[in-house]
Amino acid sequence: MASLQTSDDEQSAPPPAETPLDSIARILRLTLAIAAVMLSVWLIGDVIMVVFASVLFAVILHGLARILKRWTKLPYGAALAIVCLLMVTLSVGIGWSSGSDIVAQAAKLRDALTTQVYALRDRLAAWPQGQVLLNYLPASLGGHGGGATGSGGLMSLGSRIAGSMTGFLGSAFGVLGTLAVVVIAGLYFAASPSLYANGMLRLVPRHWRGRGQEVMLVAADTLWAWVAGQALDMAVVGILSGMGLWIIGVPLAVSLGFLAALCNFIPYIGAILGAVPALLLALSLGLRETAMVAALYAVVQFFEGNVMAPLIQRKAVQMPPGLTVLSQTFFGGIFGAPGLILASPLTAMLLAVGDKLAPPLEDDERV
Repeated sequence: MASLQTSDDEQSAPPPAETPLDSIARILRLTLAIAAVMLSVWLIGDVIMVVFASVLFAVILHGLARILKRWTKLPYGAALAIVCLLMVTLSVGIGWSSGSDIVAQAAKLRDALTTQVYALRDRLAAWPQGQVLLNYLPASLGGHGGGATGSGGLMSLGSRIAGSMTGFLGSAFGVLGTLAVVVIAGLYFAASPSLYANGMLRLVPRHWRGRGQEVMLVAADTLWAWVAGQALDMAVVGILSGMGLWIIGVPLAVSLGFLAALCNFIPYIGAILGAVPALLLALSLGLRETAMVAALYAVVQFFEGNVMAPLIQRKAVQMPPGLTVLSQTFFGGIFGAPGLILASPLTAMLLAVGDKLAPPLEDDERV
């Protein structure tokens, strides 16, 4: 009886208080874990972006296959095969029927932008205040800074805006190889999503697997909602920009509209990137046309930000604008251009996962 009572007293005794050495050890373990994560991100950042791009492509295929399955009552595998076949057929058809026109339009756009960059720099050089601006601008932006010659700086700016074809050809194998990996991996992910999801869940402790399953489903639904909403947003911006430029009389209006739609994949920053080529081409027509193009893009972006975005976010993903811009800066600084491009869907997914894991605020806790 005495031994039994002693055992009960030991079980009911409070746990020993944490000593300073235990606190220091816990802080060191946490610091080492954070350092290991940051080092892994720095070392394999490109791989992380490729994996996330593959997952995003798989989410697109999976979402389209589910829609087709719902409409046609076909098995999921047959619906996915039809979606892939339609995408390949569409790509081959566009390349076969309009490939030469697309290449010609891209070449014309590149030449026109390069010409306008030369003309803009000459105008600035003939203007006293413009010469001061060129002296302070770095050579990478076409200025005289950094000891570079005017021609070299201008060529650097022209290649940055119009796209350096030499650099593209030099890295074409890497770009095409990366795209091939994204497409193939995304196709495998979409073909057997439960296989890979269950494999990830097996790495999670058993008592957390239920919450892990909920988090994975929330992340997938959020990515699909973001892609669907952004695709509609890009289509509207591209159509309105192309039609407006055609009415104003800007050359290559279709190409510029398509470029505006592609750039709008990156919220806020993409709007500026899409407007710069159109403004440069409008300078060849005169200040009146340039002002009209600037007003057109301002109206399109106002409509997109105040009419389209609220309607899309009501059905899709709501992201604070300040957090969106900061996420682009953060992920762009860590992962480079891929991080900038994929910052918005990645942030939307992280926000949805955080909202699922974190308890909601009570009324008396709100600011």
